[in-house]
Amino acid sequence: MTYVIKGVLIDWGGVLTTGLAEAIQDWIAADRIDASNYRTVMIELISQAYDGGSTNIVHALERGELPVAQFEQELAAQLRTLDGGPVVAEGILNRMFAGFRPVAEMSEMLRVAKGAGLRTCLVSNSWGNDYPREDWGEMFDAVVISSEVGMRKPEPGIFEHALGLVGLPAEECVFVDDIEANVTAAQSLGLTAIHHTDPVVTIGALEALVGRPLRRGA
Repeated sequence: MTYVIKGVLIDWGGVLTTGLAEAIQDWIAADRIDASNYRTVMIELISQAYDGGSTNIVHALERGELPVAQFEQELAAQLRTLDGGPVVAEGILNRMFAGFRPVAEMSEMLRVAKGAGLRTCLVSNSWGNDYPREDWGEMFDAVVISSEVGMRKPEPGIFEHALGLVGLPAEECVFVDDIEANVTAAQSLGLTAIHHTDPVVTIGALEALVGRPLRRGA
């Protein structure tokens, strides 16, 4: 059976914004963080967060179970500056993600999609960082932030919650994310999924799936 795509579920950081790697590089330079030490710490935390077994402070933060200030303290305690000194914990998450910049063509794609009657929903794992929400009414019919709903990707529940908000079955929705584990999880629930690496490629793939242009003037 062929299903018509009527909804778009989409990630935030690294999809609707510039990449995480670039933001982290900016922060490392500004705060004079020991990059090698940072990579060692984060590789362990992130691999645990997506291995499907053990739990750690990333899970708790993303689900809203761990206060941001406590996570910042625990993360900063594992990091060091280039001269071996301590890293300032307060505000570390907002400093880490301050380099995120909106990707205009992806935001415009969502405006066009929503205006054309497609149901759109943000599905984002939050690290307690601030989101620029001013234009979200033009882009999204629904918003799912992990720390606000007590669930995180790639847990099935967060996808099911988002589908309930847009009022569509999985088979009628496409999910876009830059993390492969989240893409795989969405596919296992019956969603069509796109592993985002490039805005032009992703928008082209979405246009093919929904059968209409998602760029103004196209």
